[in-house]
Amino acid sequence: MKYDISKNSAPAMPNLGRGTECIRLLLTQVSKDMHQPLVPMLFPILGAHVSGAEFQYPDLTWKELCGMMANLVGDSGCNKGQLSNLVEALCRDFRQHDEVELRKLVEWQKQVKSKSANKEKPIRPDVAFWFPPSDVTNPAFIQNAMALETNGSRTQYINMPEVEMADRLCGGHKQVSQMLRNIYDRQRAGALRATADGVTGNPILRANLTLSSTPFATRKFYKYELFNGTFGRMVFSFKPRTSRDGRIPRQGKYGEEFYRKLDEFLARLDLCKGRYIIRPLNKLTDQLAADMASLADLADDDVLWDVSKRALHSGWKAGCVLWVLNGQTWTRSMGDVVEWLVYHDIWSKMQLFADLLGKDADQTSEAQRHGPKNMLDDLPDSFNEAQLAALRTSLGKNVEGTGSQLRKWVFRKFITYSAQTGLYSKTDEYLKN
Repeated sequence: MKYDISKNSAPAMPNLGRGTECIRLLLTQVSKDMHQPLVPMLFPILGAHVSGAEFQYPDLTWKELCGMMANLVGDSGCNKGQLSNLVEALCRDFRQHDEVELRKLVEWQKQVKSKSANKEKPIRPDVAFWFPPSDVTNPAFIQNAMALETNGSRTQYINMPEVEMADRLCGGHKQVSQMLRNIYDRQRAGALRATADGVTGNPILRANLTLSSTPFATRKFYKYELFNGTFGRMVFSFKPRTSRDGRIPRQGKYGEEFYRKLDEFLARLDLCKGRYIIRPLNKLTDQLAADMASLADLADDDVLWDVSKRALHSGWKAGCVLWVLNGQTWTRSMGDVVEWLVYHDIWSKMQLFADLLGKDADQTSEAQRHGPKNMLDDLPDSFNEAQLAALRTSLGKNVEGTGSQLRKWVFRKFITYSAQTGLYSKTDEYLKN
């Protein structure tokens, strides 16, 4: 495990080497302080350019690159707005397509108004928007999903500068949980109902979302969504408060050369069709799953284990995007980025919600939060059961779980037991890694 996510400082992003040229290109247009926070936000946007392709997950199921959702979290005025500039650069072709669709809709509305009440109204054109406005309502979102399903199963992408906008999209805050889960899992909308105009459809929800919010708004919005699967499905990218250096960060100029290079990468996404198995990525994902299980055992943290499963899935989808961007070839640097994305997502979640996920789930104070604690690191190289029991007590864990935790550590070869001395000792393999 390369990253210690128990600390307040974010896991350092690896060097963007061969195979990550598109990400490096996009980062040339944002200030350096936003490089790490913005990288996880890029993949839902890029993934929305891929339609008509499926990739095999390690569990042997086939996944599309829709259902990708990410939430950028930072204090007010921390430059989160730079994401919107990247969105517009990446979605220029979406805008051009939607302008044509909008003209069709406006022309139809003019024709409807020109007809008297007793005249037959023209049929509404089958328009489908790839980049709907951020304040789209739930009925409009469902209607657009129906049109997109009819027109080639295209993914719609929505960027929400404020997290509360998701309430409008989902039909109210009570519906947020079900709607976001349906989007992530590529389920149907559950919207089949009779109306004055006939029966509405129940389309498959192919959508990618990015959201932005402050820590306070984020905690308030997801407070009641932490244990129903919604929280785990969202990728979080948290930018902690930095020092007051008094300098205004510089952004890029989005020049012609930048757009020329960017369009070459976007063309690779648009042309990707068919079914693919990315074996190096799947091997990495299996390894990361084993690492997550080890980390959860070291911390004796079931919440961490539950959260990591979907963090792996989201990181894997980002790896699929990188593979397509790199001409359908894999590199070690791409694997390093995927691994970092998984740890950064979990670290961000723990920084924002650790106290709400623990015993103080009903508290909403801004108390100090930290990630999962590797308890074995806090013990001497040789220790007894009573020392671990005391450590568990100090961390608010029950003493009864001490024996189970020791058995897991022995099974994973983190420690060995000496019946002669009654002591547990850290293995050389654990100490080296």
